[in-house]
Amino acid sequence: MQPYVLVLYYSKYGSTREMAHLIANGVEAAGVAVKIRTVPNIAAVVKTAEPSIPAEGDIYCSLDDLANCAGLALGSPTRFGNMASEMKFFWDQTTSLWLSGALHDKPACVFTSSGSQHGGQESTLLTMLPPLFHHGMMIMGLSNAHPALSNTKTGGTPYGASHVSGPRHDQSLSQDEKILCAAQGQRLGEMVKKLQGM
Repeated sequence: MQPYVLVLYYSKYGSTREMAHLIANGVEAAGVAVKIRTVPNIAAVVKTAEPSIPAEGDIYCSLDDLANCAGLALGSPTRFGNMASEMKFFWDQTTSLWLSGALHDKPACVFTSSGSQHGGQESTLLTMLPPLFHHGMMIMGLSNAHPALSNTKTGGTPYGASHVSGPRHDQSLSQDEKILCAAQGQRLGEMVKKLQGM
């Protein structure tokens, strides 16, 4: 099987999805294959089950998609400074991968979007890291070698790419944010190539 990077995200208004696809472009620019996956919505009261394949957009992630990846880019919007419950619910189902060590020594990075500049981007990125540490993954940040990280007036952190979508979630990604997403993906792809001897 050809090594691939899994870009796994949850998005409600579309910004995190757009970031996921930009990061995937960066991975592919490094010469590494990509699988883009999302997770289903969850609700406190379940009336009908989500279909196993969404009606539109990226397909849902399986545990096999995660277990077999050579690297991971994990994205979630901010929810009061935390990752979205949909993403947390997905990770709560990964005990079998933890027991088998399926993710040991694989590189990973995180990304997020929020409605405001001070909407909890950095804490959200940090809340996505503990599951990755517990799974034995190697965490990669975003290098300040990219001038966009210092120049950006919107999203972007050393912990991972980020975006400020505005209170109505209608602000497009800035050029700096786009550059940082692609750079983060390319950095992850280059690390996968080194680890895989590609």
